This record gives sequence, C-alpha cells and structure tokens, in this order.
Amino acid sequence: MPNLKDLKNRIASVKSTRKITKAMQMVAAAKLRRAQDAAEASRPYTERFNAVMAGLAAGSAGSEAAPKLLSGTGSDQVHLLIVMTAERGLCGGFNGNIAKLAKSHAQKLLSDGKTVKILTVGKKGRDAIKRDLGDHFVGHVDLSAVKRLGYADAQGIAKDVLGRFDATEFDIATIFFARFENVVTQHPTAQQIIPAKFETAEDAEVTLYDYEPSEEEILADLLPRGVATAIFSALLENAASEQGARMSAMDNATRNAGEMIDKLTIQYNRSRQAVITNELIEIISGAEAL
Repeated sequence: MPNLKDLKNRIASVKSTRKITKAMQMVAAAKLRRAQDAAEASRPYTERFNAVMAGLAAGSAGSEAAPKLLSGTGSDQVHLLIVMTAERGLCGGFNGNIAKLAKSHAQKLLSDGKTVKILTVGKKGRDAIKRDLGDHFVGHVDLSAVKRLGYADAQGIAKDVLGRFDATEFDIATIFFARFENVVTQHPTAQQIIPAKFETAEDAEVTLYDYEPSEEEILADLLPRGVATAIFSALLENAASEQGARMSAMDNATRNAGEMIDKLTIQYNRSRQAVITNELIEIISGAEAL
C-alpha cells in the first residue's frame, strides 16, 4: 500500500497532467474553428469543379484523344496509395483509423497479386504503416513545418504524384484521409484520383455545352489541377478532423484525470485517517501503561 508521500506526489502529478490536457483541449478548440471553416469553404468549389469535370469527362468518354489522366494506362497492376495523416499524435483514433483503412486496402491488393507503392503525408501514418508495409514505401512528405495549409502545399504533392505517373511508376492512385463531419465523427475515406473519377449528385441537372476548344484539350489542362484540388480538399478535411479528434481526446483525458484525482484524494484521506488513528491508539496505550 502506498504511503502518504507517494499518494500526495501522485495527486500532484495527475493534477499537472490535467492542466496540460485542458490546455491542449482549448488550443485544439481554437484551431478547430479555423480548420473547420477552411474545410467547409472548400467544399462548394470542389463539388462544382467535379460537376464540370464530370460533364467534360462524359463528353470525351471512349475517345482515343482522351487524356491519360482520365483514360488511365489500360492496366491496374500497380497501385499508389497516398496515406494522409497528422504530424502529431494525442488525437485519439484519428491516425490509427486512416492507417487501418490504408493497410486493409493494401493487403487486399497484395492478395489479388497487385503491386503496391505507398506515399505517406504525415509522420504518424508513416510510423503506423512502416512495420507491416515498410518495403512498399516510395516516398514521404513532411508538413511539420507548415503552420497553415495552402494550395501550394497540395500542388507540391500533386507535382510529385503526377511526375511519378508520367514516369509510368503506377497505374492507379488513391488518397486516404478523414472526412470531417463534427467534433466526434470523422470518416476514414479512400478516394481514387488517377485515373480521375468524378461523381455528381443523382438529382443534379444535366446541361449540355459546346466547348471551345475540345473537351479533350480542356481536360488535359484541368485534370492536373483536379488532382491538386482533390489533394488540397483532403488536406483541409484532415486538418479539421485532426483538431476535432484531438479536442475530443483531450476532453476525455481531462475528465479521466479528474476522476483519478478524486479517487486518489479519497485514498489519501483514508490512509491519513488510518495513520492518525494508529498514533492515537499508541498514545492512549502508552498512557494506560504508565
């Protein structure tokens, strides 16, 4: 049984931990508002961009002049998995859930006889996947020095991916990230970006346009931008999801620390009472013996 000094030190230690988790919760809450606003502001542009691209893609479907980014290489043997996670931990299951989805997808591809290559964005994803799939790593993007995500960051990643595609290093590219819903809910998501796939709402109005120049020429110019747009949208969704997950995790940690302090305080008071009682018994016994 721990003595009074040990209990007192432990209570002080847990109180210090609670101060840290509470501070981290407040910081995450402040960052969440900015990250959530950025993610939500990007959605209308991304949705409209995809709608326009879907119309262009439908117009050039089956054409021999269709860009390679749309038609693909004609093979699905080599897959590039772009796993996007956070640079830091202490955000609950956020990083683990994305890594789990990516590993599951990779294992399925490998069991089907496909070749898998992995590009990680964020240190935590690299650490989570390296143990099982380290031999498949082909690159890593470090964003730890980036304080505020910008389109230029996504363009840098897109340039790397497009360069690998032009060099015929892979046939299909898929990004893995967490789509933000609210503070307690983030959905791990897999989205294919090469060859490009564009989905539109079922109730969306279909409008026919005549394009000048041709659909193929417009797509050749816009498809690389579409890859960067998809990556940028995923980065923003990830940033909001990370702060939401961290805020929730730190809130739980703060409450757990409070409960532990209450239990340790009760244990400390009982131990202290037992010590006082024993001292009184010794004093009374000594007085009676005189």
